[in-house]
Amino acid sequence: MSGPAGLTLAPFRGVRYAQEQVSGLAEVTSPPYDVIGRETAQQLRDADPHNVVRLILPPQEPGQPGAEYREAARLLAAWQAEGILVTEDRPALYVYEQRVPQAGADGGQVQRGLIGAVRLTQPEQRIVLPHEDVMPGPVLGRRRLMEATQANLEPIFLLYDGGPGAVATRLTDEAAAGGPPLLQTRTSDGIEHTLWALTDPGALAAITADLAPRQALIADGNHRYAAYLGMQADRRAAGDGPGPWDYGLALLVDAIAYPPEIGAIHRVIPGLPAAEAVERAKAAFTVRPVPGGPGALPAALDLLAAAGRDGAAFLVAGQGQVYLLSDPDPVQAEAAMPSGRSAAWRGLSTAVLQELLIRTLWGIRDDEQTVQVVHHDAAQAVRRAAEPPAGTAVLVNPLTAADVYTVAAEGGRLPRKSTSFAPKPRTGLIMRSLAAAPG
Repeated sequence: MSGPAGLTLAPFRGVRYAQEQVSGLAEVTSPPYDVIGRETAQQLRDADPHNVVRLILPPQEPGQPGAEYREAARLLAAWQAEGILVTEDRPALYVYEQRVPQAGADGGQVQRGLIGAVRLTQPEQRIVLPHEDVMPGPVLGRRRLMEATQANLEPIFLLYDGGPGAVATRLTDEAAAGGPPLLQTRTSDGIEHTLWALTDPGALAAITADLAPRQALIADGNHRYAAYLGMQADRRAAGDGPGPWDYGLALLVDAIAYPPEIGAIHRVIPGLPAAEAVERAKAAFTVRPVPGGPGALPAALDLLAAAGRDGAAFLVAGQGQVYLLSDPDPVQAEAAMPSGRSAAWRGLSTAVLQELLIRTLWGIRDDEQTVQVVHHDAAQAVRRAAEPPAGTAVLVNPLTAADVYTVAAEGGRLPRKSTSFAPKPRTGLIMRSLAAAPG
């Protein structure tokens, strides 16, 4: 299907769970694949034999490379044949609302957007803007999963600035207020998820016209978007013309109407003793012990937030101790930065973390095997650092939305795992089969 030159979110025939065939939507859906730890994955598998985690994180078989992707494809086909998963009769954009409970807030935080098939564009076209560097391993894994299943199993998360009078936002809100939902569930984290199908041709045409001149930022799913582009390139290289591989599943949210939260992504470096990490850090940082150790983590995070207002700052935790690292030496920080990066990029706390602290002072390659990440939860990062082989947790402040937009607008990419936008779309509420192309 061809489309306008700008931002395009096309209707598609959604694949979803038949609610009468499963124990509950909360029991068969999951968070995005990249924030699911081992324990959580097992809890999800135990919740229902048809939980989507069995598709998005199929267990690897020793000595059988690629077997996990074939198993995911087999399961998906079986669930469709058994009526566990059903395909909608006609294409739609899906209005998706999340209500997040918040103490003292009537109704909590609300995020509302549209799930559709986003037309793929190259980064240099400045229509869909990646904002993070990606690692080849996760990109290849997501691509192989898509190729095996011939499906987009979970949406990426896009943001755009709608501004006053945005037609797509108005129509999204009207659809949410106007009729019974397609599905609704409350997950164990207290978030209420609701989905409506928007099929009115006039509304769909108005949304298409409203979005065409806009840009979208990839808030979450940079690796999956790179996998979309990789699969598209392979099909084009094979001589295939336009097709469903020219689109990928996405949630598009107006960040002006529904601003997301940006959380921190902490690091864990197994096998690096905290005492050694701190000693090396003294070469370029002011290092101060934090009284109370890990037991005083909330107070330590307050210190980190205060120190971060004046520049890059980190907490290093391990072996029962917590240290505040602040005031990086500007000469050493500048010398650690790779050439060709903008001033905005070099000033990011995550750039200082990656280039000065991890790569230069600690001499560690920042990849997904050596440096693990933990989304939002500082206490979990500290606990994981204590697991054998005991290592070091590095706790960071979250970046601001201005940081992200500035670098992305320049055409730059943030260091990997710099941001964690929330709330993230729930995986498994609606999926997209490549056999049912947009439109």
